[in-house]
Amino acid sequence: MIIRDAFKFLLPLLTAMAAAFWLRWAAAGIFLLLLTAFVAFFFRNPKRKIPADPRVIVSPADGRVVNVERVGNVTKLSIFLSIFDVHVNRSPMRGRVEAIDYRRGKFRAAFNHAASIENERNIIMIGQGNVKLVFTQIAGLVARRIVCWKRVGDFVDKGELVGLIRFGSRVDVLFPAGTEATVEKGARVRGGASPIGIIKGSL
Repeated sequence: MIIRDAFKFLLPLLTAMAAAFWLRWAAAGIFLLLLTAFVAFFFRNPKRKIPADPRVIVSPADGRVVNVERVGNVTKLSIFLSIFDVHVNRSPMRGRVEAIDYRRGKFRAAFNHAASIENERNIIMIGQGNVKLVFTQIAGLVARRIVCWKRVGDFVDKGELVGLIRFGSRVDVLFPAGTEATVEKGARVRGGASPIGIIKGSL
């Protein structure tokens, strides 16, 4: 499955590719064919099996965990997405969108930990009972566009699509008191499917 946002890129590419082959510009046609295939691959949205346990917190993105650290009274977990990872982002838990804070910034490489506080980013808070979980979409060196399809007040299910970051990026998750991260640095995770934390208190 390909997300709807892909078609604004795919349709012009398909038109240009068809024109190139019609004009017998073989090299241009092959290049456009490969570029079209990459764009379709980048905007893919594979089906995922969402863990049923309401206490399980799932990864909001596909990628590799590059950092797990204690920051004040929360634990910050960072996931790096290469250009080959699925780039749609999902809600890590069921709840209501309580805040969205978009901030302009730099475009450092997403694997650089400074990207968490210096890069362009979109901060989303999901509330479920006493638990307020924050995760952040962070633009990278190549990614120059953060997309969020949700608004404050929207209700989201665990694993539901909430947005995407185009072409290489990073997602940070902040685990507050009453929750606990359950993965370690270096782990590979899949958005909506991989458990990355647990809610310990009552919901």
